[in-house]
Formats: sequence, structure tokens, C-alpha cells
Amino acid sequence: MSGEQAIAVQSPELPQPGGQRAGAHRGRSLLRRWVLLGIAILGFGLAALAVAVAIGAAAGVSATLLGLVVAAIPLGIVVPTFMWLDRFEAEPTRYLVMAFLWGALIAVLIAMTLNTAGQLVLWGSIPDDESLALTAVFVAPVVEEAAKGLLILLVWRFARREFDGVTDGMVYAGVTAAGFAFTENIQYLAIAWAEHGQDGLTATFIGRCLLSPFAHPMFTICTGIGIGIAATSRKGWVRWLAPLTGYAIAVIAHAVWNLAAVSGGNGLFAVYLVVEVPLFLAFLGFVVWVRRREGRLIGQFLHAYSDAGWLSPAEVSMLASMPRRREARQWARANGGRPALRSMEDFQDTASELALLRRRMYHSAADAQALEDERKLLADLVSRRREFAGQVL
Repeated sequence: MSGEQAIAVQSPELPQPGGQRAGAHRGRSLLRRWVLLGIAILGFGLAALAVAVAIGAAAGVSATLLGLVVAAIPLGIVVPTFMWLDRFEAEPTRYLVMAFLWGALIAVLIAMTLNTAGQLVLWGSIPDDESLALTAVFVAPVVEEAAKGLLILLVWRFARREFDGVTDGMVYAGVTAAGFAFTENIQYLAIAWAEHGQDGLTATFIGRCLLSPFAHPMFTICTGIGIGIAATSRKGWVRWLAPLTGYAIAVIAHAVWNLAAVSGGNGLFAVYLVVEVPLFLAFLGFVVWVRRREGRLIGQFLHAYSDAGWLSPAEVSMLASMPRRREARQWARANGGRPALRSMEDFQDTASELALLRRRMYHSAADAQALEDERKLLADLVSRRREFAGQVL
């Protein structure tokens, strides 16, 4: 579909919902979902067991449980940051849960296996301390960023209608990396407690959970940005080069951080103060800019529907601004109660999804079902408006 074809929007004529699928087809679809859910539960369950056994064998059960409780604290900072970024067009909860579990379990198992293998194969003839340091700098960044980035690639490949560009790439990267850091923190905190007691636990908590809770997300976001650029590009070479470039930057940033960590002392302090703090501030600024940019994109690609009469200019203005969205939700709740609030929230979510679908259509990145999806979203948009309008009158 060309950009020119994607620009044309028909005037309002309420799309009729598609016919009901045959019962047998619905049954097969439901069975498929349950089978996939069962496989996911089994796979993540086995991975959780393997990770728990590995950490428990190294630090003991009580230390592992203590590490789990303490490692959950930075999640209260990191995960809400990416939920805030995801406010304009929220990703499905099941995908975000899958991303977190992938990072916390599957990516960790991949990293444990390949890091250990790399240490044995590449550095097996040198002392353990030196081999651990070399693995941390030259093997772990390559393996861990690939393991985390694989989830983002899978979402882009198999759920393209839920992957709308850079913002989604950053959200999936951040949530996956938060899961990975959570499990890694459990391991480091448990070992610190088992070997050095309260002093070791406190020092590790300050260093990993308070001073650098966004380290892993900052690395993996580079890969997410690359895949997000690829998702909205018409050029084949960009679709290859952008993810690889993002991954390479993630690996280099991760390697520099690990090099500073194994160097310790003044080296770590210097890298943290001169490199990591400015990068973190730049990361926060970029996150804010990306969210505002998504609001502008939503307004830009909803204008075609305003011109065709599907939306009013005032609605487009409201949908492109998070403060105005909040005002609209407050208005709906004050005048129509919780049912009107839910309808307004659904209206806003549907409009965001519609705008980002049109953006994919404009960039020739939508699949063959794009027009059908557009009609369904327009029908939902009209229905949600009727709901909250009827509830507040």
C-alpha cells in the first residue's frame, strides 16, 4: 500500500462489523489460545525452576528469598517509567507480562548458559578472576543484549499490529530489561548476603538498585529504538541496518559499564560520574521527548479522519495531548460516572490505535488486513463515542 493510498479516508459511514466466524473456527481459535497459554506457562515455569535452582545452589535458599524481596524494590521505579511512556497507546498487558518474564527467565537462562560456556571455552586456561572479568567485558554484553533483544524482534515479527515504532520498541526493551535486571539483582544480592552479610547486601543494594536501576533498560533501549525505526521504514536496508546498529550500541554501552565495574575503585566512580550520569539524564530527556512526539504523531495522523468528518478538530486536539486526555476523562467521570469514564478511556485508546495504524499504512508498513482493521477501529470509535455521550446526557 502506498503513502498516497493511505492518505485517502472515506467520509463517515458507519462500517458494519464483519460477520461472525463459524463456530468450528472459533472453537479452533479458542483451543489454539489455550494450547499456547499452556505452553507458555509450562515454559516459563520450567525456566523459573531452573533459575531458582541455579541461584539457590550458589547462595542458599534463605539468601535467595531475601534477594528476591530486596530486588523487587527498584521495579517500583523502573516499570512505572515505561508504563508512563506507554500511556498514549498502551500495549496489551499479556505482551508486557510476557516481555518481563522473558527478561527475568528466558534471557537470564540464555545468558547463564552462554556466559558460562564462553568463560570455559575462551578463558579456561587462565585464573578464575581474570576469566570472569574478561567474560563480563567481552562475552556478557554480546550474549545478554542479544537474549533481551530477541523478544523485541519476536514481537515485531509475530505481533506487527501491536508494534507501532520507536515508542513500542522502547517499552518492550525497557520491560524486558527490567525483568532481566530483577533476576540478576536477586543473584547478586543473595550472594552478597551469603558471603558478606548485611554490609555486603547494603553495598550491593546501593550500587545496583539505587544508583543504577536503569542500567539494563538503557542498554536494551538502543536495540528497541533500532527495531522501532525498522518497523516504520519503507527501505529494506534500513530494516536490516537499524536493528543491528541499535544492538551494536547496546553491546558497546554494556561493555563499557562492565569494564568500569570490574575495574572498581576510581575507575568505576569516574565512569559513573562522567559517563553514566549524563547518559541517564539524556535518557530521561529522550523518554519525555518520545512521549510528546507520539502525541504529535497521533494528532497528525488523526487529522485525515477529522477532515473526513469522523472526528471533530476539538477531539483531535484532545487526543494529541495527555493533559487534555486527563481532562476529558475527568469530565466523563464527573458527568457520567465510571461507565462514562471507561467509555472515554476506550475511545481514547481506540483513537490512538487508529492513528498509529494509519501511520503504518502511510509508511507502507501495514499488512494486508490494514483496511479491515481500520474499518473495525472506526466502528469502535463511533460506538465508544455514543456510549459516553449517552451516559453523560
